[in-house]
Amino acid sequence: MKPSADQLRARAEAASAALPALMLSAERLAAALVAGAHGQRRAGTGEDFWQYRPATAGDTARSIDWRRSARSDGQFVRDREAQVAQSAALWVSGAAGMDYAGGEDRPSKRDRADLLALALAMALLAGSERVALTGQPPRPGRLQAERIAEALIARQALDGDEDAPPAEALRPGQRVVLFDDFLGDPQPVLDYLGRAASLGVQGVLMQVLDPDEEGFPWGGAVLFRSASGALRHDTRDAAGLRGAYLARLAERRELLQRAALTAGWHFGSHDTAAPPAQALLWLWSVLEG
Repeated sequence: MKPSADQLRARAEAASAALPALMLSAERLAAALVAGAHGQRRAGTGEDFWQYRPATAGDTARSIDWRRSARSDGQFVRDREAQVAQSAALWVSGAAGMDYAGGEDRPSKRDRADLLALALAMALLAGSERVALTGQPPRPGRLQAERIAEALIARQALDGDEDAPPAEALRPGQRVVLFDDFLGDPQPVLDYLGRAASLGVQGVLMQVLDPDEEGFPWGGAVLFRSASGALRHDTRDAAGLRGAYLARLAERRELLQRAALTAGWHFGSHDTAAPPAQALLWLWSVLEG
């Protein structure tokens, strides 16, 4: 059933009210990261001059800058700055389960994933990269960060428990970061990684979980159900399920990590009770090599 005009207006008002807070939090997070990093400048195959450095045994005669070397007793190489990747694409799962938060003192998985995605986008944009959500045209600049924030806030959670990144949106030379809890059917993600590897696309799987999902704190009689209500399990001894659950979670992580490694990707996990800066720093470090 389509939402009424009043419902659409209420959603729009809620989205616009949340936008400034998300932008501010992401800006602070990204600024701390960029200030603490050494930047993207490193030797590579780009066109822009970076620095002169003393020649080493591995340098060829063609790489020596003889004009600079003539002004001193040593030989020097003219390093060029590495070119940044062509573009970066970010995807945040819209599955219903991403709205789960096990306590009022911590954010939902969706809120934390949105924050990490936007802060990472801002940091990449500050490095002159072109960034977008998957399926959207990548662009540089401050205005693009606002577009990404608006899109994250405006999108509606899905009614179902499953969501998957669009493999048809993959483009050669991209870097992609996927944010999800990866608790659903893993096959779409495995297929996506296979497609990405065939195109030479590199990226990161970032699993975002609530502390309840990390530790399984329940005991006694509990009715478990998925966010959509499609899956249900009633037990009188939840504590007795803890060992089996944690084993299955470890198996899922091992599967994703192995698949990511095979595709040339990275796999990481983040607990919403942990500071978001930890996850952002890790994402930055693996993306920047």
